[in-house]
Amino acid sequence: MTYAARDRHRWVAEDPAHKQSDRDDFARDRARVLHSAALRRLSAKTQVVAPGSDDFIRTRLTHSLEVAQIGREFGAALGCDADVVDTACLAHDLGHPPFGHHGESVLDELAREAGGFEGNAQTLRVLTRLEAKRVHADGRPAGLNLTRASLDAVAKYPWAPGEAPYATSKYGVYAADLAVFQWFREGAAPGVRCLEAQVMDWSDDVAYSVHDVEDAIASGRVDPLVLHSPTEVGVVAELARTAYAPDLPDVAFVEAAARLVATGTVPRAFGGTRADLAALKDMTSRLIGRFLSSVEVATRERHGPGPLTRFAADLVVPDDVRAECSLLKAVAAHYVMFTDERRAIMGRQEEVIRALVTAYHEHPDRLDADLAADHATAVDDAERLRVVVDQVAALTDGRAVTLARSLCG
Repeated sequence: MTYAARDRHRWVAEDPAHKQSDRDDFARDRARVLHSAALRRLSAKTQVVAPGSDDFIRTRLTHSLEVAQIGREFGAALGCDADVVDTACLAHDLGHPPFGHHGESVLDELAREAGGFEGNAQTLRVLTRLEAKRVHADGRPAGLNLTRASLDAVAKYPWAPGEAPYATSKYGVYAADLAVFQWFREGAAPGVRCLEAQVMDWSDDVAYSVHDVEDAIASGRVDPLVLHSPTEVGVVAELARTAYAPDLPDVAFVEAAARLVATGTVPRAFGGTRADLAALKDMTSRLIGRFLSSVEVATRERHGPGPLTRFAADLVVPDDVRAECSLLKAVAAHYVMFTDERRAIMGRQEEVIRALVTAYHEHPDRLDADLAADHATAVDDAERLRVVVDQVAALTDGRAVTLARSLCG
């Protein structure tokens, strides 16, 4: 299945005066995401550790840019439209709230009466409702008004809560946004991701598994020698299985560590010299290439040499590659995200989010102007709570802290 005219359709018909006839619709999608306020805000949102705490580590924005570069080339090699994949990669984290995945968990608890909070569903809400670009004829917001193909490529979990094809708490759409979801999913089998969404998802996995370890080593949070230590690998392997790949045995991750070390790219020490930094960057480049090329070869072996797009193929990720990627995720999680220092920081961040939700609930006049208008037209408490959550989710880490101080003392 190639890209058809229907894949370029938009939720709202474009004003001919604003249509750039000399550019492809998919390229315009990419430009709209690239110039969005939601993307800019990612520059001050946590990827692993707080922005500003180190001048080397990545933010959500730099992570998204790197995912887009990886995904664009990887998708094009398979035959996907490069702009569709690029758009999906740029947009995949737009719904993330301040303070990373912990912020997401706290908002999910606080938003229970409105249906909960999920970063991927919030991303769809940002793209199709909250980000200002186009409106319907009756004045209702239409978000960035992306094409069907681009919205489908962003849909990492293309189902509503409770409708997943496997056991997971993840989902990609709130009940309030089902209309646009059903529109861009028309003709797709329930719960089945298009190839472009799979490419985006794997590019994201590759980027953050490798880059989080690079950041952790460069910032002194992880000693690269841990990947050479059987004892440390044993601890990390257990976490990799329980948190990222429960269908694989512990030994798969121990063997994965051995293969990664055998590549000769994993340093045994890091002192911050230019030579050390060069070696670290070489490790990053080689591991990304390793993960992408292995999946490309496996996918081609199953589906053949022609262009692969939409629902014509599924990405094939071999178990040994998945184990290696999961092991790197677990290294960053164990030595950075699950430390006592990190838990203390997350406790303070949780206080900020809870205080903000309470403050905006009690004083909706302090919402940003666009969201204050949404709150004024909300028909019940659940809709009003959703608007409050939209407001808090949009905040950067720094603005969340500043507002908590000013609104809550």
